[in-house]
Amino acid sequence: MKEPAGFKREMSLFDAMMIVMGAMIGSGIFIVSADIARTVGSPGLLLIVWLVTGIVTVIGALSYGELAGMMPHAGGLYVYLREAYNPLIGFLYGWTTFLVIQTGTIAAICVAFAKFTGLLIPWFSEKHVLLTVLGLKITAAQLLAIACIIVLTALNMRGLRTGKMIQGVFTVTKTVALAGLILLGFIVGANAGAIKANLANFWKASWTHMADGRIASVEPLSGLMILAAIGAAMVGSLFASDSWYQVTYIAGEVKNPRRNIPLSLILGVGIVIFLYFLANLAYVVTLPVQGVPEAADVIGRGIQFAQFDRVGTAAAEMIFGAPAAIIMAVMIMISTFGCSNGQILAGARVYYAMAQDGLFFKATGKLNRRSVPGTALVVQAVWASLLCLSGTYSDLLDYVIFAVLIFFVLIVSGIFILRKKRPDWERPYKAWGYPVLPALYILVAAAIAVDLLIVKTKYTFPGLLIVLVGIPVYFVRKALAKRPA
Repeated sequence: MKEPAGFKREMSLFDAMMIVMGAMIGSGIFIVSADIARTVGSPGLLLIVWLVTGIVTVIGALSYGELAGMMPHAGGLYVYLREAYNPLIGFLYGWTTFLVIQTGTIAAICVAFAKFTGLLIPWFSEKHVLLTVLGLKITAAQLLAIACIIVLTALNMRGLRTGKMIQGVFTVTKTVALAGLILLGFIVGANAGAIKANLANFWKASWTHMADGRIASVEPLSGLMILAAIGAAMVGSLFASDSWYQVTYIAGEVKNPRRNIPLSLILGVGIVIFLYFLANLAYVVTLPVQGVPEAADVIGRGIQFAQFDRVGTAAAEMIFGAPAAIIMAVMIMISTFGCSNGQILAGARVYYAMAQDGLFFKATGKLNRRSVPGTALVVQAVWASLLCLSGTYSDLLDYVIFAVLIFFVLIVSGIFILRKKRPDWERPYKAWGYPVLPALYILVAAAIAVDLLIVKTKYTFPGLLIVLVGIPVYFVRKALAKRPA
């Protein structure tokens, strides 16, 4: 059968926004506030963590828009790094994306989908071990997560129209549901006792250290330690706000990409960040931030010790009562399923772009008869499924958050480099607030990275190792590419 000539530009501005918003809204917004609350200890600092995360993310979107308008090609961030620096830096990003960032995120989100399905259908519980292979326990939840990956991969192999339709339906549904939860939180869930307790401790900062599910110590925070705690807490909020740049991966399939990609980044990120801040404000008026893990009810446990860190479910219990767990389980299943679709759809385009440069498996650089990178989708699904079985995806994502921040610093720095290196390239959109806002983004991201290097050392160095292993792989791949067929 004749090979398709190339990607089809079928994504409208709305479709691109659905990729941005759908990739951002997963399960994180309903969970990570618990760990943030334990790290900073006060309602005021909890909201500041989300506010700073929002500002950094929006500035990032404003900055990436210039690069997206200049280079509207499949591969997005990989292409920007390759052009601003060299193919090696681009490859290291693509390597880490395939090995951990994209596939690990897909695995984590699909496992989250399976966990919440297990609340409705106990057979899919994580505790339901089906078999043990070489000491590795395989659960029903892991198999459901893999089934989710396989189904979404198969649907996306049917063409872009199928993928974008799924993305649109699920993103609209979960955005409306999140907005509804926020509104009900303010109207129905508002709790006078929680509000009073939070106002009394609004700026009382403390870091609660845990051991075996119990409080090991509570460290009062002041001065520079408050800044250190905010930086450490932002790991969760940044993860929950991540993946907004996925739309740059599919730039080769967006209509009028020089206009629509920057616009989709700015509008999509702006809407989600606004909802995220309102969601945390709703949590604060519904539940006390501080609590104890042994408490019998959601008020006593507070945001810090919401059961299984499910802050969204705890807040929903204040609104809906007993049915809250079921309502939130359905909501998070919808949210994670749509989020997984966006991740699967977009990620394969990075490997396609790498293969076009001779830096990935040759077959992943080809489009199927539906004009999508079918082989790249399959390779991505296989590795993400293996990560589901291994159970290591969560640790891997923790490890690479430091490396991801370094890549983000390099990408935004690329705006400055390319303005000197490629002054003649067309820039239909220029980074708003240049050079101040891009420079501010670089400083904040670098500061958070340094903070993690100090306070979360066990996570930063393994992440660097994962990236650095890509260097010999790059040169081996280049050497193999030069060999005669």
